[in-house]
Amino acid sequence: MTNATASKSAKFLAALQNGEELTAKQIAARFGIGNPTATVSDLRLRGGFAIYANATKTGVTRYRLGTPSRAIVAAGYRAMAASKAS
Repeated sequence: MTNATASKSAKFLAALQNGEELTAKQIAARFGIGNPTATVSDLRLRGGFAIYANATKTGVTRYRLGTPSRAIVAAGYRAMAASKAS
C-alpha cells in the first residue's frame, strides 16, 4: 500500500470512526478511493475493523463501523488457534 493510499484509507476510517455511514460512491468521490470495496476489505482483514455493509431499501449499500458480535470474535479466536495448530 502506498502512502497516498494509506492516507486515503486513514481519512475514510476516521469518517467511519466519527459515526458516518457512507456509500461506495460517496467514498470514491470524497476520498478519491478508486475501489471502495477493496479498501473496506483491506481495513477488515489487515486492520481488524468491524465494518458492516448495510443494504438500504433502494438497494444502495452503506458502510459503517460497528462492534463485532461475540460470535464473530469467538470465530476469530478459533481460526487463529487452528492456524497455529497446523
